[in-house]
Amino acid sequence: MDLINIILDSIKNMTLISVIDILVVTYIFYKIYMLIKETRAEQLLKGIILLVILIPISSVLNLTMLNWILTKTLTIGVLSIVIIFQPEIRRVLEQLGRTSFLDKAFMEDDVKLEKTVAEIAAATENLSKSKTGALMIIEQQTGLQDIANTGIRLDAEISAALLENIFVENTPLHDGATIIRNDRILSAGCILPLTSSRDFNKKLGTRHRAAIGMSESSDAIVIIVSEETGTISLAVNGNLTRNYDGAKLKNILKRIIIKRIQKKSPIREQIKRWMGKTRKDS
Repeated sequence: MDLINIILDSIKNMTLISVIDILVVTYIFYKIYMLIKETRAEQLLKGIILLVILIPISSVLNLTMLNWILTKTLTIGVLSIVIIFQPEIRRVLEQLGRTSFLDKAFMEDDVKLEKTVAEIAAATENLSKSKTGALMIIEQQTGLQDIANTGIRLDAEISAALLENIFVENTPLHDGATIIRNDRILSAGCILPLTSSRDFNKKLGTRHRAAIGMSESSDAIVIIVSEETGTISLAVNGNLTRNYDGAKLKNILKRIIIKRIQKKSPIREQIKRWMGKTRKDS
């Protein structure tokens, strides 16, 4: 009887493990598909699925030549995929890496958030009025230390006056991007990667291409002020939206940042509650 119970328990445990295994794999494939959706890699994935389906069919039907071609194509294609779609693969891996059990704290204090966003919006509006070109990056979950290292480290408390001074024409730091981390200006005069996408307005200059490129390779919020027109634009997740004013920019920044804060891992919240309980007990 004990042996039967042991066997039944083993079967139950194996079933539970199998279910967890299937759910995890399904979730991973779902996330990968959502990341490559509406990109060149989506068409590639459809082609690979077609090949995988045709190979066993050609084998069953004894289509030797077709089976040999398809098998060799799939084998050689793996290396070709890595080379041709390196930017897409890197983007997928970077975005997967953003999903963390322990998110970094980011302006979770309401007063700090309000002040920081207000200073950024005020500086942006003033720069727009004077038609002073600017490029500001608000770091989120993806660390931007490698980009910050290409510029001059400031580590200064954020203020509208300082941001405006950075982008004054013919000053050492104006020609580059400024990175904002939490409520501080981390670095200025930074060099950004340009987007490789061709799906954007050809009238947009290098500043806008750099902003899109930065938002494609990270979850950063990128603010752009056009030097020619003074137009305020925003780049997020590879998408560029334009024609903001100070008030509209302030509202959208708060919405994006608050939305990210609200997506914090429940595991992190559980750990914080447990740590708080531990402190009280001690």
